[in-house]
Amino acid sequence: MKIVTIVGARPQFIKAASLSRVLRIKHEEILVHTGQHYDANMSEIFFTELDIPKPDHNLGVGSASHARQTAAMMIGIEDVLLSEKPDAVILFGDTNSTLAGAIATGKLNIPIAHIEAGVRLFLPDVPEEQNRVLTNHLATWNFAPSETAVEHLRNEGITKNVYNVGDIMYEGILYYGKKSEKYGHDYYSGRIKYLFDIRKSLSGKYYLTTLHKPDNTAKKDTLKTILDGLNTLEYPVLFPVHPRIKDFVKELYTDYNYDNIHFVEPLGYIDMIYYTKNAVKIITDSGGLHKEAFWLKVPCVFIFRETPWVETLIGNCSVLASPNASDIVDKVNNTVIDYSCYNKTYYGDGTTGKQIVDLLVI
Repeated sequence: MKIVTIVGARPQFIKAASLSRVLRIKHEEILVHTGQHYDANMSEIFFTELDIPKPDHNLGVGSASHARQTAAMMIGIEDVLLSEKPDAVILFGDTNSTLAGAIATGKLNIPIAHIEAGVRLFLPDVPEEQNRVLTNHLATWNFAPSETAVEHLRNEGITKNVYNVGDIMYEGILYYGKKSEKYGHDYYSGRIKYLFDIRKSLSGKYYLTTLHKPDNTAKKDTLKTILDGLNTLEYPVLFPVHPRIKDFVKELYTDYNYDNIHFVEPLGYIDMIYYTKNAVKIITDSGGLHKEAFWLKVPCVFIFRETPWVETLIGNCSVLASPNASDIVDKVNNTVIDYSCYNKTYYGDGTTGKQIVDLLVI
């Protein structure tokens, strides 16, 4: 078949890399990059280090409000679909690129395959939740990452062509995790680029933090209280800063000089795997990093109201924290973990890509 794959943001590049390796053995793939993430550290580096084929179409949409960004993507995607005339379209996850792809494809009556279907926060005000729900109801195939996700779809009346194939990101961790072991600490520390100052590389124990959700970053006061908590932790905090919050972080750093936090440019995926699996704990609001910490057997404090990856909460492999300094510090320092939780296989066996390709039949 001729299949159009639509990506636009960092997590989707990682998922597409794992699927494309097996998809292109059997099918012709046309890769469309919406340009939702356009910063070199959030886009170009992934195509290079993950050996993702160069996009056949780059829409270059960039940032804007949800409505304007999604509308611009829909126009560009429709033009591509009318030109390429694919047999099916593949969408990943929950971004505006996903929603735009689902609407444009659905209007043209082209079959949609949604990967990471059925994941739910049950928070209707969260844009990503809206994107997932709408995409699932438009999809021809819903490829779920867990039995929990299958159950969510069933509860919404979606039962046809629903498959629990495991998590495509787990396949990526297995594949690129091996690549991350090729180099040692000196190599990875030499690749870090500091944002506001130059320090010696992290030589001992550390925490790894990422933040990007509006709940935690849209207001300076909220971001400040999170940084206040991180700054008091026992070990240094490595913090790759999302480009969208860079200005906020710079203002706060200038005013408060958080000397326990190492603010650095975003890291590539293989670098992130290295720093994740060697961290004492992960402190994040990223669902992707949240799962990767679980697979790499590193405890995680997830700063958000809920998590879609409820399985990781069993045994306190992961715990939820509010965007509050005292709560974050308490969860980092005082959580009692049942380490047997890491032996569970909730998200498949690492063959997700092959299963999807085998099931993509029209």
